[in-house]
Amino acid sequence: MPPRSEEPRRDATGSRRGSSRNAGGRGAEPRSGEPGVGGISDARAYTPRGRTVREQRAGGRAEPDADAGPAAQRRTPRSTRSGDPFRPALQVLDGGRAGAGRAGRREAAGRSGVVRTVTPRTPRHDDEPPAPRRTAARPARRPDRPAARRPSRKPRKPPRLADPRRRLRLGTVLTLTLFAVIGIRLVVLQTVETPAYAGGGVADRLRTVTLPAARGAIYDRDGAPLAHSVEARYVYADPTQVKDQQATAKALSPLLGMPASELAEKMKPRKRVNGVDSQFEYLARGVDIDRARKITALELPGIYTHRDERREVPGGDLAANLLGFTSQDMVGLEGLEARYDDVLRGKDGKRVYEVGLGDLAAPIPGGYSETTKARPGSSLQLTIDRDLQFMVQRMLSRHMAQSKGSTGAAVVIEIPSGEVLAQASHPTYNAAKPVPSDPTDREDAATSFVVDPGSVHKAITFGAALQERVITPDTTLPIANSIKKGDTWFSDTHRADGKRMSLPGMMAYSSNVGTIHIADKLGPERLIDYQKRFGLGEPTRVGMPGEASGRLLPADEWSGSSAGSVPIGHSVDATPLQMAAVYATIANDGTYVQPRLVKEVIGPDGKRTPTEPPVTRSVLSPENAAALRHILEAVTTVEDATGRAAAIPEWRVAGKTGTGWRLVDGQKQLGEVASFIGMAPAEKPRYVIAVFAHTPSGGGGAIAAPAFRDMMQFTLRHYGVPPSGEKAPKFTVYPR
Repeated sequence: MPPRSEEPRRDATGSRRGSSRNAGGRGAEPRSGEPGVGGISDARAYTPRGRTVREQRAGGRAEPDADAGPAAQRRTPRSTRSGDPFRPALQVLDGGRAGAGRAGRREAAGRSGVVRTVTPRTPRHDDEPPAPRRTAARPARRPDRPAARRPSRKPRKPPRLADPRRRLRLGTVLTLTLFAVIGIRLVVLQTVETPAYAGGGVADRLRTVTLPAARGAIYDRDGAPLAHSVEARYVYADPTQVKDQQATAKALSPLLGMPASELAEKMKPRKRVNGVDSQFEYLARGVDIDRARKITALELPGIYTHRDERREVPGGDLAANLLGFTSQDMVGLEGLEARYDDVLRGKDGKRVYEVGLGDLAAPIPGGYSETTKARPGSSLQLTIDRDLQFMVQRMLSRHMAQSKGSTGAAVVIEIPSGEVLAQASHPTYNAAKPVPSDPTDREDAATSFVVDPGSVHKAITFGAALQERVITPDTTLPIANSIKKGDTWFSDTHRADGKRMSLPGMMAYSSNVGTIHIADKLGPERLIDYQKRFGLGEPTRVGMPGEASGRLLPADEWSGSSAGSVPIGHSVDATPLQMAAVYATIANDGTYVQPRLVKEVIGPDGKRTPTEPPVTRSVLSPENAAALRHILEAVTTVEDATGRAAAIPEWRVAGKTGTGWRLVDGQKQLGEVASFIGMAPAEKPRYVIAVFAHTPSGGGGAIAAPAFRDMMQFTLRHYGVPPSGEKAPKFTVYPR
């Protein structure tokens, strides 16, 4: 295909296609005789539809100009849409050919303004080289001279377009990735997370009801309840719903046994810490079911009842210092209730179910429902005998009433088991209503009452000396009226005036001088060792919370006077239960058995689990233990002996009196502590009873021994122990 010529196309006469538009203004003459050269006006006169203004005015048909000649007729735009109506105008703009500079001249033509024309060019043959460009300066334009051609411009390089195939591939990849992520997420939702989303709406419809677990009971050794829980109701108010506080309080007062003013105060609207109105205020806890039903029947707005539990103590103050009590929420606060709270307290259950909306809030039939049953707590069976406990408490209180402001403790231990059959304290309180009581009245004196035991400690000194063969049952010693240790003199109340005394005589008259002589032969280290073997210096771990351990004076802390005070029971801290265990060891043929209060644990299913076996150890040989019991029997049989008031007509009794002090935080308290610890029958002991009485005003000696006698006599009869077949032996105090 031959290259396209840059010259504008010409008609048969040699002139360019297109013609200048005739000026219609004043002073302009038509240029009909001049070869037609299309001007810019003709290009501008074309409308977007490819027609000139004249064609528009002629009704859409182009009329040939008569003055323009044949060339003008050929310059009429084509009527078909397939042609390019703007090509003549573009050629005029480009100087008649692509890339050519525009040239023209201005001529006044009336209103038509400036008419640009181009100088006709001589046609060039293809084999002729193009004429060189004119480089000389152009002369000034004249109106009658056509404008020179401008040099052709270098066409701009078209911009490089993006590759559509790359865009298509990238778009396809992104689309497929998006659909893959959506598909994977849908699979995860349908398979993995379905339960979470399926139950998402259920949480708003769930209600949870707590199913309280019954607290375990506490029984005596025969299964009689000492403390147990019963079903009850609690009454509460929603202050936001109570319409008439005074009328509501007046209606509830006789049923709850509370003043109307107190009830009205509890019903008053109040706000919680977070600023929300309170919708729950307790009015009463542990209300009987019958009374709760009567309250419900009143249908008082804002007053409701719910299941509760009440702790009942049938005996009131029976073993109250041992049992302790619980809070209204059934949490142990003192005594065994606190010590074994994790055993007695059960595990609450719950019921979770779907409810409908609105005021009904009833369970949805077939909806979600799950019930976790409550697990009741385990029960405790103690070694305590309820009947014996009652009598021991009663006797202790009667004797302690002789001294105002006194504190007393009594312990009954069974031989050989070491089980505590009774453990009484004075004063006591009502465990069913513990709030009004004084905290000191609720203490268990047997385990928290720290005393300077006094002469009851002499049995340890005599037993250690017998076991270490420092003395024999037939040993006699000259006893002076006093002996000095360090800077302290120790005297006897029964003056021997230097006579020889037998061991039973020394025990019967509680000779301090004779006991110190025996301790000098024994030595401090061996005496302390036997104190520990008998159980002093550490708690018995009987099960009571807050049990005192007592304290022993180490040998390196002994002063000069300690060699005289320690053997006779001073400079020693102990509890009544610890000292009772000492005499239980002597009664049990020299074998120490750890005291026990809890016999076994009874599970919710009725399974019985015994507690850990008690700690046992040999302290004395059976022969030396029997010899020591023989010596102790002189205390209740020898004339003018210190323990004559503890003797029982039908049974032989062995024991020892003591006088010491009560210690609080290591400080000696006003008054004295009188004590008596004994066993019966002396020939084969079955029970050991210890009685301690702190009397600020004195007179404890008249309390301890008689109280022991009454308690031991009842105990022997209660358990049907036959009287002693043999009479007590005759003792010689001052052998020749």
